[in-house]
Amino acid sequence: MGSEGSTLLEPLWQGLAAIDPAVVSGSVSCALPARYEAVKGARQFTGSTLRQWNIPELLDEVALVVSELVTNALRHALSGTVGAGEPERPVRLHLMRGPSRLVCAVRDPSEVGPVAGEAGCGEESGRGLHLVESFTDGWGWQPLAGSPRGKIVWAVFRLPGV
Repeated sequence: MGSEGSTLLEPLWQGLAAIDPAVVSGSVSCALPARYEAVKGARQFTGSTLRQWNIPELLDEVALVVSELVTNALRHALSGTVGAGEPERPVRLHLMRGPSRLVCAVRDPSEVGPVAGEAGCGEESGRGLHLVESFTDGWGWQPLAGSPRGKIVWAVFRLPGV
C-alpha cells in the first residue's frame, strides 16, 4: 500500500484512539473489479492476509464485514456499472494491522455515505451495516479529499489477547 495508503487512510485514524502510523505492523490492499464475483476474491484476500499475520481467529468476523463493505460498494457506489465489463477497478480493499487492532477499509468512487437499511423480517437486503456494527468494535466513513474522489468505509477489530 505504501505511502499512498498512509495518506489515504489518515482521516480514518482521526476517529480512533491515537495510533502512530510508524507502528503499523502490516498494511496491504487490493483492487477489485466492478463485478459481484469480487466479493469472493476480497474474502480470499482477507483470509490469506489474516493467516499470514497469524490472526486466523478473526477470520470469520472480518470476512463477513469485508463481504458486506465490498457488496455495498459494488451495489450502491457503482450502481449501473457492476458486471458491465469495465476494465477499471474502482473499488479497493485495505487491511491494516496495528499494535492492538485491525482495520479493514473499502474505498469506492461515490461521495454518498452509507446508510443502514431497514430490513424487515426475512429480508436479505438492508442488514449489512447492522451486521458490520454487530461484529466490529466500530465503523465509519470518510469522504476522500482531492483525487481520487469518493469515500472510504472502515471497520475496526480489536486483536485477540490485547
